[in-house]
Amino acid sequence: MPNIQPCLWFDTQAEEAAKFYCSVFPNSKITRISHYTDVGPRPKGMVLTVEFLLDGKPFMALNGGPEFKFTEAISISIECDTQEEIDRYWSALQAGGGKEIECGWLKDRYGLSWQIIPTALGELLGDPDPERAARAMQAMLQMTKIDIDGLRRAAEAAA
Repeated sequence: MPNIQPCLWFDTQAEEAAKFYCSVFPNSKITRISHYTDVGPRPKGMVLTVEFLLDGKPFMALNGGPEFKFTEAISISIECDTQEEIDRYWSALQAGGGKEIECGWLKDRYGLSWQIIPTALGELLGDPDPERAARAMQAMLQMTKIDIDGLRRAAEAAA
């Protein structure tokens, strides 16, 4: 089975970002750092790649240069069982200059998009009663950070 991992392109912040992400998630660590050599194209000794684990899942950060920036076209999704988990990740990933978006999305200080989603959302949106599912969806569309109790109250509300 091949090792599949996302590669996150940074200008010069790969190591800083990897350290930040490892501080946010349990069971996380940097596993390898490589550097540019005299071959280039960036200065010899500069960090080239940082391989790291986020809660045991492999990631790579690359100092590739300023040519490419993160967009909302890709995001990392965190499925949370409790409101406390949602609140913790929401606060941690916004620290130092992140930005709230909507519907459980935010951008961290590096511009990477994250979705912080409760497991309950899938259950509510997949409810066999289409009216309950629609009420949960309508409530979610009004939220920035997802509120599990708010979703449940909306789903259970009488029409």
